[in-house]
Amino acid sequence: MNRKDVMHNLIEILAFELLQEIKDREPQHKDRWVPIASINTELELKFLAVPKSNTQYGEKGWLVAILVRILEEKDLVQFNKIGNNSFYRTYT
Repeated sequence: MNRKDVMHNLIEILAFELLQEIKDREPQHKDRWVPIASINTELELKFLAVPKSNTQYGEKGWLVAILVRILEEKDLVQFNKIGNNSFYRTYT
């Protein structure tokens, strides 16, 4: 397996871990809609995405955004936006 395949496989593993986290949290939320911000915060998945010499104002949730997009492309999660908050739930 080449390096590209290894990296893509690891990203997919992360996406499926996130899917499991969403599934685990669904029973705790109305209509199973899980706020993605709570996952970002509780699992500490917000990271800086610029070089040290550049400026970014705070950590961002880009990693989780990429992972849930992968899950959406596979039709494994549904997206819902309420105000400024993003929510996801699995298809059942």
